Amino acid sequence: MTDALTPELILGAYAAGIFPMAADADDDELQWYDPDPRGILPLRGFHLSRRLQRTVLSGRFDVSVDQDFPGVMKACAAPAPGREDTWINGEIFRLFCALHDMGYAHSVECRQDGKLVGGLYGVALGGAFFGESMFSRATDASKVALVHLVARLRIGGFIVLDTQFGTDHLARFGGEEIPASLYKATLERAVQMMPCWQASIPADELEAEIRAMRAETHAADSQDS
Repeated sequence: MTDALTPELILGAYAAGIFPMAADADDDELQWYDPDPRGILPLRGFHLSRRLQRTVLSGRFDVSVDQDFPGVMKACAAPAPGREDTWINGEIFRLFCALHDMGYAHSVECRQDGKLVGGLYGVALGGAFFGESMFSRATDASKVALVHLVARLRIGGFIVLDTQFGTDHLARFGGEEIPASLYKATLERAVQMMPCWQASIPADELEAEIRAMRAETHAADSQDS
């Protein structure tokens, strides 16, 4: 079955709320998932701490977009403490690199001294972004990549950031799980939108959006206290 898989088929699956994963890197077959509940990260409810905002804006990392998509995928697939196995097999790598070449899959990279030390990748379809995986080889590198991604999605007018499953790590940033029916109703609207991904966003606009995210977090924390 995997021989017949095409990037177009993958896009159709995502539009329907379904995504593929492999059991491990050595498994040639892909499994299809449609979880209920579904993990999302609300773009207008992202929790950005004061400390992380300082790190993001400090210049500790050189952040770029779509400069090394294959490198980010390989780094996400590499074994790491607490994540010795990966669901990214050769077929996933082939299909997503093809989606990147077609302008649908994107990466955010964090570098230090020119070395790739963190990042993430996913698929953009209309006003939906499907987060796939992230990695970090330096403290806070993947978190900085995530903040930059959310800022870009907000600027672009995205309405869905799909995280597939909810995790304790993502919950720290406001991630939550919602019923699949609610997710798919929003997804249906999102994929009908014009493409929202913007390849180039001025640095000052990104910084202003990141500061706005922190202001929203501070206001929400003040209301809760």
